[in-house]
Amino acid sequence: MKIRSVTPNNRKKAFEVRTTTKSFVYPYAKVDPQVTDEDTIVGVFVDKELDREGFTYVLESGAGGTVHIAQVLEYNQDPIYLRDMILYKLTIEAQKRVNISPLSKREIIRRLGTSATQFYRLLDQTNYHKSANQLLSLLHVLDCDVDLVIRAKSA
Repeated sequence: MKIRSVTPNNRKKAFEVRTTTKSFVYPYAKVDPQVTDEDTIVGVFVDKELDREGFTYVLESGAGGTVHIAQVLEYNQDPIYLRDMILYKLTIEAQKRVNISPLSKREIIRRLGTSATQFYRLLDQTNYHKSANQLLSLLHVLDCDVDLVIRAKSA
């Protein structure tokens, strides 16, 4: 996700981050080095070196920091970002299980009833166009039980 603009809002004590689809806030309290009343922000810009996926801020003292869009999305609990993180975690676990499985990759592909290309797409952690259902099927073929735990957020 690309950042279009970022502006500091000293009244809210937060950065206002605008992407192509949504706007988010990211509080000063979450950045390092900290923004204080004595050490205020003198500049903030979308960082082209991060391919517009982050922003950099500079304080009066000359110190500065960088914030990646993933930090902003996680703080704001963006549903698409959270879904992608679940897919990522399931994929990493599937990769580990494939590597230690006594089954050959060809046998796993046969049991899944899919193609080798689709199998390797499932194991690609950068591919977010797969479903959790496909990953759960793969983990089932690898003799894994997957339990979904839902609990209240802790304060």
